[in-house]
Formats: sequence, structure tokens, C-alpha cells
Amino acid sequence: MSEGNRTTNPIKRVIRNQVVGMFNDSQRGEVPVVRSRNALFTPTSVAWRVHGDVASMMAGGIASLLLQMLHPSVLAGVWDHSNFRTDMHGRLRRTARFIATTTYADRSEAEAMIRRVRSVHDGVRGHLPDGTAYDANDPALLAWVHVTETRSFLDAWIRYGEPWMSRADQEQYFAEMALIGGALGADPLPRTRREADRLIAGMRPALKVDARTAEVARLILHPAATSRLAAMPGRLAGQAGVDLLPRWARALHGLSPSALRTPLVRAGTLGVAQALRWAFR
Repeated sequence: MSEGNRTTNPIKRVIRNQVVGMFNDSQRGEVPVVRSRNALFTPTSVAWRVHGDVASMMAGGIASLLLQMLHPSVLAGVWDHSNFRTDMHGRLRRTARFIATTTYADRSEAEAMIRRVRSVHDGVRGHLPDGTAYDANDPALLAWVHVTETRSFLDAWIRYGEPWMSRADQEQYFAEMALIGGALGADPLPRTRREADRLIAGMRPALKVDARTAEVARLILHPAATSRLAAMPGRLAGQAGVDLLPRWARALHGLSPSALRTPLVRAGTLGVAQALRWAFR
């Protein structure tokens, strides 16, 4: 945390320390990403605005994971080549760090991060249970991961941060994020909300749920008691993430929040978002 972000308010300090601890692994020497004027995006970009809100990014991140895991090949890549079952928090933390670095860090750090992710993808390949081959460098799979993230992050920000967001700014966000998706090898790349909707609709016939999908969803939404995600606001973010899913995706997962719970989840998440904004202001 930079000198300018320090505060003498003990409540703010406690909240900040908890958030910093959740997203930065001190044992690995991680420290918060420093914002740079030489980042891939300028301080006036829509990406800086959307990605700077912790609560909405947590909810959007969970929604995007639940969407991504509906694709058998994406699920297989995670299942076969990661330790998410024993370290779900670590996976979410690494994803958050990738987003923070590619959004705010110096351009050289962002480009190095993208190269590292691409090198990891080089070793992620295998076969589905039915024998179908998968490869993490498949442009269509990368496009699916990209569109679920961008759509979920944007929808979460609109719901909890900027419900009046203009359509022009929404389109600008998709256009900005296409820079990252393209650098990772995704194709096709949605540059408007309409293109994102079309890409998601075109992928729906390939989506399905099996026992492994259900296991991933359970780990995301019901983390182990020893995980930091098990505490508030982690559990609330999970419920907010489910609420962000399209109705058809909730149906595939077998998730059907009650009509009475939804307003409570939204109000609670908004309250957490406002508290975090106050703490980091």
C-alpha cells in the first residue's frame, strides 16, 4: 500500500488490512499492485473504474467462474491441471492479481504477466472423459473465458457501483478488454455488449453440467471453514455471484435463489461495497 493510502482511522485500517491479506499472499512476498501512469490503460479508462471496486469484482469473479465451468473443456483444464480443490482461495487470488496487474501496473509488468499466463497455458492440454481432446490455447476456449469474465465484471459493477452507466461506456469497456483477450490469444473477441451476448448464445449448446461441475460449484459457493472465503463478505459475494448469472445458467447449475433472498443479497452486497469504498477512499 502506498504512503498516500495510509490512514489513522483504526476501522479503516482493519478493513484495508483484511482485504490486502485476502488478495496478496505475504508468504510469497506479494504486495498490492502499484498503479502506474504507464499502464496498458489510462487512469481515465473504464477498466480502471470497473476493476477498482473490490465487492463488485468479487461477485463478478464468482459469476464468471460458475459460467466458465459449464464448458467441459474449460472445466477439464482446471480439474486436471490445478490444485483448486485444495486451494480455491489461491486460484481466485491469482485471477484477481492478473486483473489488477494488467489493468493498473506498469506496462512492462502487465506484458510479463500475460506472457507467464500464456506459458502456463502451453502445458494445459489433455482429454475429456469421453476422449475428446482439449487445449487451453484453443482460441475459442480462451474467448469463452474472456467473455464470461468481461460480461460478469461489467454487470456486477453496473448493479453495485454504477447503475446509471452509459451504453457508450459499457461498449468502451468491452473494447478495452479486447486488448487483454487478444494478447492471450482469444478469438473471436467481443468489442460490444451485443457481440458478447452473441458469443455467449453461440456457446450455449456446448455447455453442460456433470459431477465435476457440481463439485467445483460447491467449492466456490461453500468454501471450507478454514478458508478466508468462508467468512463475510466471501459468502455474500458467492450469493451475489449466483444472482448475477443468467437464468439459464442458474438452471444448469440447479441454483434457484428464493425471491425473498435476492433483495437481501443485493442490499447486503451493496452495504459491503459501500463500506469497502469508504475504507479505501
